[in-house]
Amino acid sequence: MAEDGVIEAAGIRLAYRVWGSPGAPPLVLLHGLGEGAADWVGVAPAFARQHRVYAPDLRGHRRSDRPGDYSVELMEADVRGFLDALELDRVDLIGHSMGGLVGYLLAGDYPERVGRLILEDVAALRPRERGALPRPEGELPYDWEMVLAIRRQIESPDPAWLERLGRITAKTLVIGGGAQSHVPQDWVAELARDIPGARLETIEAGHLIHQAEPEAFTRVALTFLGGRPM
Repeated sequence: MAEDGVIEAAGIRLAYRVWGSPGAPPLVLLHGLGEGAADWVGVAPAFARQHRVYAPDLRGHRRSDRPGDYSVELMEADVRGFLDALELDRVDLIGHSMGGLVGYLLAGDYPERVGRLILEDVAALRPRERGALPRPEGELPYDWEMVLAIRRQIESPDPAWLERLGRITAKTLVIGGGAQSHVPQDWVAELARDIPGARLETIEAGHLIHQAEPEAFTRVALTFLGGRPM
């Protein structure tokens, strides 16, 4: 059974969901662009058998604040504030897509905070152009200005982000989504090569691996995290 909570970090209210026993090792799940904590409901119970699982809504998403000021770096700072507010000194972390970018920046800047790191279909970023992005119709569960701000950063990435990869000390697993993913898999492999000691695995599921193949995803992830797949 999931529980809902809210914390405040640096003036930003972050909503989150939590599963599992309070005494279990902490595992933080970071969602992709436009998603939220609810994105993990299909796999969180499997992780919660062996972990205390925390899934925040990042700023601009779902039930968290929409302050109008957005960047990947601010999301990283929010996650660090989230850990501090919940007194989580060191965690294992799984990040999907944009959440993986936020996660690896945190692991590079604060290596003492992340023990094991799983990056789900996350690429080594290179400058690129995708053209105009039309706004979806109707009410959105996220701030559209946030989407535009993060997209601009991803299309023109800070070169310093790549430098962070070499500073990661967490044991790292990179999981690619294979040929069905829109993310170039050679870029996913490059990311794995740039992180010291990282291992690369592929699950042929497309970009949303944990949704398309939840059993395969949790099996691979739990084995890596040192738990017994169930």
